[in-house]
Amino acid sequence: MSLSTLPLSYCTNVHPGLTVAAVQDGLQTYTGPVRRKLNAPLAAGLWLPEPVIRELRSEPARLDALRKTLRDEGLVCYTLNAFPYGNFHSERVKENVYLPDWTDDRRRLYTEECAVVLAELMPEGVEGSISTVPLGFKPLSGRDGFEEACIAQLIRLARFLDNLHDDTGQVIRLAIEPEPCCVLETTAETIAFFGRLRDAADKQGAGEAVRRHLGVCYDVCHQAVEFEDVPASIRDFTQAGIRINKLHITCAIEVDAPQEADVRAELANFVEPRYLHQTFARSSDGRVVNVVDLTPELCRNPDGEFAAAPRWRVHFHVPVNAVNVGRLKTTRPDLERALGAVAALEYAPHLEVETYTWGVLPSGEKPDLVEGLLRELTATGVLLGNLRLGASGLLEV
Repeated sequence: MSLSTLPLSYCTNVHPGLTVAAVQDGLQTYTGPVRRKLNAPLAAGLWLPEPVIRELRSEPARLDALRKTLRDEGLVCYTLNAFPYGNFHSERVKENVYLPDWTDDRRRLYTEECAVVLAELMPEGVEGSISTVPLGFKPLSGRDGFEEACIAQLIRLARFLDNLHDDTGQVIRLAIEPEPCCVLETTAETIAFFGRLRDAADKQGAGEAVRRHLGVCYDVCHQAVEFEDVPASIRDFTQAGIRINKLHITCAIEVDAPQEADVRAELANFVEPRYLHQTFARSSDGRVVNVVDLTPELCRNPDGEFAAAPRWRVHFHVPVNAVNVGRLKTTRPDLERALGAVAALEYAPHLEVETYTWGVLPSGEKPDLVEGLLRELTATGVLLGNLRLGASGLLEV
């Protein structure tokens, strides 16, 4: 049994926060109250966008204030979400969330600064993780030399993290997060990329640093949306020697009867202008097709393979305690299987609930945020507790 014994984390990218003061306000208004109602240890998986990181690095007193807020609220922090670089709560985020990509110095420098800040916030004796963009968004990444430029930046980052370890004693690992329609989206693509990354690092004498510090963030709903066999995917990463540094505990929408107009009408309630909701369909013979975003037209009048497919899945993070959302299903069964597969690993990835879409859920699905987060964390705690009991022989899972 290798499930993490650290406090369960939830990602604060659900809360707007482009200043240190705004981040502190989110911790005081939501995260602290959730922890108190949960009556259990809780970690804040901080989302610190580039303006906040810049503020923390230029004004050390701000870092002291953030550390004090965490302490006052009874929270720890051992992981950061450095995927969204800028404003994750603007009116339209969509494909902009993948910028800057990993060819850009700004992405590497921001991630390095995140690592320095995390090294200051982490409890003693705990390793840290930072999740990040899966290189870039496929429609924006077709230029020559894209992958080679990403590899060069990642090798530089691995050297930086290795030096940071030497200087501070803190181990911080990057967690590259495969996502639908991105340069790294499938398990096979990600494993193949890591092979090329490691070959390049070996030639530059950086192979050990890359293997130690670079791995993946396994967002369960991302691979479920791709219709992958999630436990097999986790085993494939293990067999390839790629470490899962963080597991995002997430669920997506599943549509079991997309031929029914009233079901698609219910799905249309989830069309919204802020985030991308990559949508996949699997045909009866197993072929998988996709569109980059959920649209009203797709819900009204699907054509081609979408019209005939018996099942769709949509990259729309829904509360992880939900098996159904109205007449729509969720990929929660894949989440349960993923946690079982992670429990069989020889190491313990960080565990983090990441439902960032509370603000764009259809109005009938929006509970009070503290209560909604509490239900997610409570349900996740039950799943983890059952797995631990099963490992001890007291309960079969």
